[in-house]
Amino acid sequence: RRLGVRRSSLLEGKRIAAPWIKQATQTIVFCRSRLQVEVMLSYLQESLLPRLDSRRRVRGYRSGYLPLRRREIEAGLRSGDVWGVVSTNALELGIDIGSLQAAVIVGYPGTIASTWQQLGRAGRRSGSVAVFVASSSPLDQFIVRHPEYFLGASPEEGLIDPDNLLVLAGHLQAGLFELPLLDGERFGRSDVSGLLELFAEDGVASHSGGRWFWSQDAFPAEGISLRRMAADNVVIVDTSAARPEVIGEMDQFSAQVMLHEEAIYLQDGAQYHVDRLDWEEKKAYVRPVKVDYYTDALLGLSVHVLDTFEHDPLPGLDRSHGEVKLTSLATMFKKIRFHTHENVGAGPINLPQQTLHTTAYWTTLDPSLWDALGRERLEAGLQGMAHAMRTVGALRLMCDPRDLGALGEVRSIATRRPTVTVYEVYPGGVGYSRRLYELHRELLTGAAELVGECQCDDGCPSCIGPLSGVEGAKSSCLRLLSVNALPV
Repeated sequence: RRLGVRRSSLLEGKRIAAPWIKQATQTIVFCRSRLQVEVMLSYLQESLLPRLDSRRRVRGYRSGYLPLRRREIEAGLRSGDVWGVVSTNALELGIDIGSLQAAVIVGYPGTIASTWQQLGRAGRRSGSVAVFVASSSPLDQFIVRHPEYFLGASPEEGLIDPDNLLVLAGHLQAGLFELPLLDGERFGRSDVSGLLELFAEDGVASHSGGRWFWSQDAFPAEGISLRRMAADNVVIVDTSAARPEVIGEMDQFSAQVMLHEEAIYLQDGAQYHVDRLDWEEKKAYVRPVKVDYYTDALLGLSVHVLDTFEHDPLPGLDRSHGEVKLTSLATMFKKIRFHTHENVGAGPINLPQQTLHTTAYWTTLDPSLWDALGRERLEAGLQGMAHAMRTVGALRLMCDPRDLGALGEVRSIATRRPTVTVYEVYPGGVGYSRRLYELHRELLTGAAELVGECQCDDGCPSCIGPLSGVEGAKSSCLRLLSVNALPV
């Protein structure tokens, strides 16, 4: 308790869901990530052994599965042939999966609206039970300590930047499919003449008689993701059969951490070893294996400021927001044993770095803190500060925490000072960073409360993030979060 280390939410979720599934009580288990879905699926299928049909009775469901397999799982849920399903938010809404009797949510979904949607997946036609299993993340612990936030708050308001070029281009294509656009006609508040000319060069639009027309047979909305703005995917190819077979696909950002060479790729309870990742051709070549571990990768990240939209030189902790370029590089992977979650090996990853142009909010501190705290404590404090501010930012914006990322740097490339950056994970940004800039003081106050209220002695995953092992990390974080964080 003093260290703030909690039992794995995956193991706790499995303990709750397994008895229901064994009794053929149709149960859905929601997990936060694709990797968590596959690990939980392995645990639940093992719990049904020695039944020979355990893989048929408990299925996984997430993006990356081929449409035919998804339809098969949905039909099994409606017929009652499938007793349990482990899913990301892919089964949250919009798909008829019949009447389930139990729902287990492993980790806060990120928004109030998503939580109610997932709770509502059980009990459509009869009585039901739903259980929320909190993880050690700061947001999960905040919800548990302050249930009135979830029970009393209204669902999230949508915040979007309609002038984001990727958003605007998708909307314009879908609009052209419905009706032609007149010369000089604005699309919302935007002049789209340049985009229309670009569409014409690409052959998807044509101009005739003072009007612009959609000129493709394809329905453009089918190519627009509701959750992701980047469209390029890596195809996953199983090479074990005489004729190689495509078994799934994955976006590029996820592929660098889940489909690197020597990774163990998990799908529907099966394990595959990634023999080769052809980054140029966007193909990952895999083969079935049976091992007692899964892999997880580490990402290195750097931030380069391209343009500062606003800057406020406040005493102690100033604030800015603007356009940034994020550079990420998968550097190494760990082998993690099932059930015990112990690290049993590691290896390097050799992939090109990925870049993302987006918007961000950042705050900088007085450089004399280097002398006041020392580099090690300053670095630990900045990392904890970034972790807490991202959590509070997601709460204040009422957005999914996965919509934001955060980075603490002892000496930022852009500012040459200790800096905490909270960035948007979407190309071009959708308006979060400007709002975070406006909420600067509230973010600092809320982050200080989050860390200060935690019952651990010197920092834990529920307040300042992954344990740093640095003595005084929690007190350093609280020192930095003070709006008067100047050396004594």
